[in-house]
Amino acid sequence: MKLYELQAIAKRLNTFTFISRARRIEDNTIEIMFDKSQSYFFNMTRGHSFVYKADSQRPIQGYNAPFDALLHSLLSGSKLISVDVPNDDRILRFTIAPKSSYKDKIIYFQLEFTGKNTNAILIDNNEVIIEALRHIDADSSFRVIRPGMELLSIPPFERTEERKEIPDIDIYMEETYTKIQAKKLLELKKQKLSVTAKKSKKLGQLLEKLPNAESLEEQAKLSNTYGNLILANLYQIKPYDTKLKTFDFEGMEITIKLPKNVKVNRISDHFFNLAKRAKSKAKNVHIEEENLQSKKDFYDNIYYALEQAKEPYELELLVPKRAKSQRKKEKLREGELFWIEDYKVLVGRNSNENQKLLEIAKANDLWMHIRDVPSSHVIIRTDKQNLPDSVIQAAAKLCVDFSVKNPGDYEVDYTKRKFVKVQEGSNVLYNKYDTIRVTKEGVEIRI
Repeated sequence: MKLYELQAIAKRLNTFTFISRARRIEDNTIEIMFDKSQSYFFNMTRGHSFVYKADSQRPIQGYNAPFDALLHSLLSGSKLISVDVPNDDRILRFTIAPKSSYKDKIIYFQLEFTGKNTNAILIDNNEVIIEALRHIDADSSFRVIRPGMELLSIPPFERTEERKEIPDIDIYMEETYTKIQAKKLLELKKQKLSVTAKKSKKLGQLLEKLPNAESLEEQAKLSNTYGNLILANLYQIKPYDTKLKTFDFEGMEITIKLPKNVKVNRISDHFFNLAKRAKSKAKNVHIEEENLQSKKDFYDNIYYALEQAKEPYELELLVPKRAKSQRKKEKLREGELFWIEDYKVLVGRNSNENQKLLEIAKANDLWMHIRDVPSSHVIIRTDKQNLPDSVIQAAAKLCVDFSVKNPGDYEVDYTKRKFVKVQEGSNVLYNKYDTIRVTKEGVEIRI
């Protein structure tokens, strides 16, 4: 960051008297709220750090590392003594009196905008590191960043940028947020759309490869005929034969390719088993087709919802990072797994998965479904806790996004699983429910 930017930011932050809240909202972004109302965000990405101002944001995921625990306990509710740019260098240093301190204890929170070693560091009044966003060992830098180590000064840096006046630093940082957000949203949306499109395409290819019932019936009939012809001509077949030339039951000449490594007296059974499997598959191929189609529709709906998303939080909710590893960790075989503010949310992609989720849901888990519309069933794991309204609203939006394409207003009913009675398959009756209205917006059509 430019020196004149850091100095203007420090000047603005010095107008506040205390820190209401400090937390990480993304892997490299820290939100600090001042005087209960003004949120500033410090993106500490290596080589691309910046500061912006915006409304308070929900964390993309829960952050529970030692750094996060100390950031919250030491900064939230603390008195802000000063914000400085030491030695006119690449640092913002907050001098803070934690709310839990006594005898006027002082700590420092240092934000270092130093390229590849960009960092956020908590320091005590003896310049000893309490904790840091990133630990740096001696192999990477002469400045070792680890708890208990003395924090050394950063090397001097000669600045060459031209100094500029910033009339209103808040407006400047809000504009920074707008530009960065638009670029980030575009890049993230492109990435999430690509991942979702690949899943939909793969399911589409599997659908195209599915044989139709008529061809499977013909295959079963042919295999059955081969089995009967083998039985009728068993005496002609030698152990080393690879094919049988004979006449079918209509008197037409026919050649049957014999299976390898099958005893002569078992060849007819081989063809009868093929006929049986083909007939069974013909009977059930529509079930497999419906299953694949419903999953494809599910991902098509996600794609549609991604196109409409206006915030990175929405994109991350629809297609979370590390979704596959989370799914394996939870040993979830049916449905999709999501996390909303540290609550597990399970979504069924078709009737079969809806049924499975109903079976594994606990009595006090929250169940939801769109009223009067065939939709995904959503289960929120509660562990007997009272769910925040924000979690219920986000889960209801997922339910709508994953279930329908058409824009409009939808009513999502929700209740505890113990009040849901399964009728047949995934059809249910339920009572003691509440309803939340979700509006699904349409995609702008450009001519």
